[in-house]
Amino acid sequence: MTTEHPPRVLVFIVAYYAETTILQVLDRIPALEGYEVEVLLIDDGSSDATYSLSDSLRRSGSYLHRLTVLANPANQGYGGNQKLGYHYAVENNFDFVVLVHGDGQYAPEMLPAMLAPLADGRADVVLGSRMLTPGGARRGGMPLYKRIGNRLLTSYQNRVLRCQLSEFHTGYKACSVALLRRLPFELNSNVFHFDTEIIIQFLRASARITELPIPTHYGDEICRVNGLRYALDVINASTVARLQDYGLVYRRNFDVESVTAHNRHYLPKLDFLSTHSAAVAEIPAGATVVDLGCGPGHLCATLHARGCRIIGVDQFKPSAAAGAFDEFHVTDLNQTPFPRPLDDVQVVLILDIIEHLISPEKFCDELRARAQGNLSLKIVISTGNVGFIVTRFMLFLGQFNYNKRGILDLTHTRLFTFSSMRRLLKETGFVVEKEIAIPAPIPLVVANPFWQKTLMRAQAWLLRISRGLFAYQMFMVVRPLPTLPTLMHAARQHSAARSAHVGTPAGTP
Repeated sequence: MTTEHPPRVLVFIVAYYAETTILQVLDRIPALEGYEVEVLLIDDGSSDATYSLSDSLRRSGSYLHRLTVLANPANQGYGGNQKLGYHYAVENNFDFVVLVHGDGQYAPEMLPAMLAPLADGRADVVLGSRMLTPGGARRGGMPLYKRIGNRLLTSYQNRVLRCQLSEFHTGYKACSVALLRRLPFELNSNVFHFDTEIIIQFLRASARITELPIPTHYGDEICRVNGLRYALDVINASTVARLQDYGLVYRRNFDVESVTAHNRHYLPKLDFLSTHSAAVAEIPAGATVVDLGCGPGHLCATLHARGCRIIGVDQFKPSAAAGAFDEFHVTDLNQTPFPRPLDDVQVVLILDIIEHLISPEKFCDELRARAQGNLSLKIVISTGNVGFIVTRFMLFLGQFNYNKRGILDLTHTRLFTFSSMRRLLKETGFVVEKEIAIPAPIPLVVANPFWQKTLMRAQAWLLRISRGLFAYQMFMVVRPLPTLPTLMHAARQHSAARSAHVGTPAGTP
């Protein structure tokens, strides 16, 4: 790591009733050449001598490193104590922070090895693993039930979270403080599965994680973990994190994105029945198309291949690498949704946009008014179906989970069923010419081709039973009706023509 000063490292020790081990742990922390080191010890409300022994060492001025000793007036829990230490690291602009336990279970002698991948720029996170060395955990005295539990839980978490860690349940970890700044770790649990939750956050941030084999040591320390409660908490956190990817639940602490993520909300859905594929099927070759809320332009390549002219309208201009529009307008759809006339347009696409608007009624009124010079205009609209069975089931369970995408997107201001969407269109002067029930986008979340096909077929069968219950989205093709001023103008023109015809002498051509 190239900096103007040696990397600043915080060695953070969580301690709770550790009077018999804490001075040994502090003494075992090596010199750590090449780093500017501070040791922070936070005693989590112990009533023994953990704090007094540590603070006496600090006051003696004889300790190798700068030493800060704090004591929580009330117990914050294992996770709560970590939050304080990580907050200290962020607040004081350290480069790296390493977590060490005050009971001596994790060897401080491994600190140089734990820090090396961070200092070399090879990793953002280093996890000390007791399971990497075959037989190491057993030789270190880890009880059989803990070894079995560790492996079973880690296997489940790897499968659910799509990763390949040797151990999720280590308390020995080092990480970049720059990474911590991107993580809402303060929202994590205050108890023991904080470790699982912050590793999930590392994964969701696409952090570079390196595992390092560490020696295992179990002495006469008291285990304060309720194993069954811990296992259930770990399974729950890992499962929720995976379900959040599907838009079924939402937890703010898992709302973490990679710094390289760009417009991840928008995903192309052209290879199966979806709003995208259905929209393409409605657009004739050579048409001029306005794509309102077009995002990065996933339809551009397909429509250009059909000779179409594409006019993009969105609040953000796509990157040069995204879809190539023939014309693009940057605008706020709540303020100026139609920045150009529609007279030369054959199709207007409004795909998964109307639910984001402050007033869909005002938007539809404006669309109808703009379309009066082009009443043959085809308008394609899609939106989520809040009556979808999964949403109903979550309500039955007392849940209404907004998410980063899906039916309950955090940015949605209005939610619709088939009937409420039809009513909106009817009341704002449109006639629905076609209605399609769109299934859930299984291919986006299921990789196996067999299960993709099987589940899509099952959804097609269910949609024949009830589109209101089993449709994930609704897709409608509509046309504008003439407004009263348009009808009045037509009536006057027609009356004038008839009057002229009536006033024409007989036999006059």
